[in-house]
Parts: sequence; C-alpha cells; structure tokens
Amino acid sequence: MKKQLVNGEAPFDSVLPEYGKRKLLMYADSFRDLANTFTYMQKENQETAEVNDRQEFLWKRRLVENRDLMADHLNEMAQIMTKVAEESYKAIHMSERKVKQLTHALKEEDVLLKDIYMLEKEGGRKELNLIMRAAKGAVPSVEEVGNLLSVLLNFRFMAAKSCPIFVGKEWDTYQYMEEPKFHILTGVAKAVKETENISGDNYAFVEEKEGSLTAILSDGMGSGEKACRDSEFVVDLIEKFLEAGFSKETAVQMINGSLIAGGEAQNMSTLDLCQIDMYTGVCEFIKIGSAPSYIKREHLVDQISARNLPLGVFYEMDMETTRRRLVDGDYIVMLSDGILDALSQGIGEDILPEIIGKVTLKNPGEMANYILNFCLHQSKGRIRDDMTVMVTGIWENL
Repeated sequence: MKKQLVNGEAPFDSVLPEYGKRKLLMYADSFRDLANTFTYMQKENQETAEVNDRQEFLWKRRLVENRDLMADHLNEMAQIMTKVAEESYKAIHMSERKVKQLTHALKEEDVLLKDIYMLEKEGGRKELNLIMRAAKGAVPSVEEVGNLLSVLLNFRFMAAKSCPIFVGKEWDTYQYMEEPKFHILTGVAKAVKETENISGDNYAFVEEKEGSLTAILSDGMGSGEKACRDSEFVVDLIEKFLEAGFSKETAVQMINGSLIAGGEAQNMSTLDLCQIDMYTGVCEFIKIGSAPSYIKREHLVDQISARNLPLGVFYEMDMETTRRRLVDGDYIVMLSDGILDALSQGIGEDILPEIIGKVTLKNPGEMANYILNFCLHQSKGRIRDDMTVMVTGIWENL
C-alpha cells in the first residue's frame, strides 16, 4: 500500500512494522512493571525495617542500593525499547526523471542501480538507501558513488560505517548518510609513572553512531596494573553501553553501581567524558572526580571543572552535564591528574589555561605532546604519577 504524499513527501512513519512495534512496546511495559516491583519492595521494607546493629544496617542499605540499581537498569532498558519502537522517518519522493538521471550517471561509473530510497529522520537528517551492484569486470568504490550522489542531488552524502569499501558483484543495499558539518582529528600523549611499567590511565575515542564522537579518559586510583585494570574496566563498559544505545548519563550511573556492588574488589576511578555532535558542533561534558578540561578557541581558553568524587564512592553521584557549542578551529584538551601534579612542582597548575592559550600548533597530536613536555619540564623530568593528555580538534567541512 502506497503512502499518501503530502507536498511531495510522505508523512512520518514508524521504522518497524506495526506488529513489531506493539511487541517491543509490550516488552518495555514489562520492564517498567518489574522496575516498579523493586521500588515497591524497597518502600515496603523501609516501612517495616527495624535495624538492631550496625552490620544489619549496612546490609540493608546495600540491599536498598542494589534494588535501586536494578530498577534504574530496567527502566533504562524500557526507555531504549520505547525509543526504538517509536523511531520514525519520512520518505522523500524522488521524481522518475531524477531516478533515471541517477541510474544513467551510475551506469557510466560501472554501477547498476536497482532501486533508491531517500529518507528523512525526525531530526531532519537525510539518509539514502541504494540497491545496486557493480558491472561485470568493474570494482567501483562506495566512496566514489557517494561523491557522485552528492553532486547529482546537491546534498553531501557519505557512506555509512557499515558499508564495505567496494560495491560488490551481487545486488545489495548500501546506506549513505548526510555528511556532518564538522570533522574531527585527535591526538594523545602519555607518560608512565617512573616506578611502574604500565599506566593507570586509559582512554578511548568512540564513534557510537554516525556523526557523534565521544572522548573518554579514566584515571585509576593509585598506579600500576591494578589502577590500569580499574580504569580499563570503566572505559570498556562506557564504550559498550554507548554503542548499545544507552545515554551517557545512564551508562555512568550503571558503571558506578557496578563499582559499588563490587565492594573492595574494585578501586575508585575518575571519569572524564566529552561527547561531540559533529552535525551541530555541540559538545557535552560529564566529569566524575577528574581534572579540569579546557576548550581552546585561538588564544581564549574556557575551563570546564567539577568538584565531585570519583566513581565507586557513593551510590548517589553528584553528576551534571556541561554543554558548550564549538566552532571551526576549536580544540578540547582533556588530561589526567598527573599533569596537574607535575605543574604543582613548578610554576603551579593555575598557569595551564595560559599555556594552552599560547600554543600555536594546529595538529592535535603535536599539541598534546607540547603540553606533556611542558609539564615534564616543570617537574624536572620526574614522573610521580601517570600523565595523559588528549586533544580533539574540530573543523568545518569545506
């Protein structure tokens, strides 16, 4: 059944068939009901509990925290299912003449086009889906096809991450996304504590979805292998939760709950997280017990700080999201506590924004190395704590 077009475009419709949508929403309601059960049990126990000694009090408090954690996780799962079920798109009508033009142009590049669909997500971003294959004896690249589509449709498209490098010999579906307004380059510089062989700092740059990059830095308490394992645990879980579709706030809360539940088996770890939307230039910071971060705009430097405790200390965290809008040529500098410790042995950590503002280097890797070497000079080459500098640069696509 054809969708009725409104001004040449179909109305927004669900990505899932109606049956699948109802099924997913039913699962979501079941998770919410289960979460409410944990909440009800907790309230009932609080009303009837009589604590006789300290050990019993601590046990009951841990039980309450674990139930809170389980309820939060179930509610988040329900929210993700609801979001997927209600995700919708708008089919953009393409004239028969335009389709023939695309078919002819692709054929000249040894690409045979069987069908093409243009969609618009609710956020307004365009998406192309092409059913195509390579002509006999040809090996056209998916990127070349994207460049041709951009010219013919007067709209910049890039191949989705799931696409192969080349167009295959069999009919298959290839997805192209609207190209983001910005592109990003990153750089990292590290130094290991002089008495250790392995750094207690871990980091990652994660593209959990098209047009979004998240920089993650975690500093395990102490140094050496144990600190490395703790910070690696935090970074790995953040990556997995973000890629699974959890919000960054929920991912942080879930990891904190895991560390609390682990008791003495897990040490405390800091978390510095910066998520950048490459379509809008908006970045959001979550900082848990971490050193300040900085946004460098030419010679001006904006410091992003948070005065809270690391992960794994309290179940209820003091967590807030700080938002900034980036422009062409901005840099984000994230660092571990070892950098500030090194500066405190010289001219003091308060000078760091001024030093970052004076850097004229453009390459993020070179900038990270410059900051690290400056701090090492201040500590006279002594590395009393693990040191990590992460730099992310953002530029508009031409």
